[in-house]
Amino acid sequence: MGVIQQSISDLEGSEVHDTIKLETLRRAAGALDCDLVYFLLPRTTLDDAVNVQAQRKAAKLLGPVAHHSRLEDQAVSDDDTTVQLNELAAGFIDHRGLWSQ
Repeated sequence: MGVIQQSISDLEGSEVHDTIKLETLRRAAGALDCDLVYFLLPRTTLDDAVNVQAQRKAAKLLGPVAHHSRLEDQAVSDDDTTVQLNELAAGFIDHRGLWSQ
């Protein structure tokens, strides 16, 4: 890499502490005749991620309504709440704005 031993130690330390820069990794990869591959690996399927986000968004919208209904002594059953939540969430899928606030 054309650097002193201390620089290599610093590079390794920054990697251990998650403070290494992509530019530094690119230079190291080039010096080692390697390609740097940087990607995000999903922990779940796209369908599952979309469904979870739709449920979150639906719960966020229905939460204040459910709270107000309880204050007015007009709360719906847990089963009805679940049905409402699932129907609202299903409506968010395949629509723009699913990931927006």
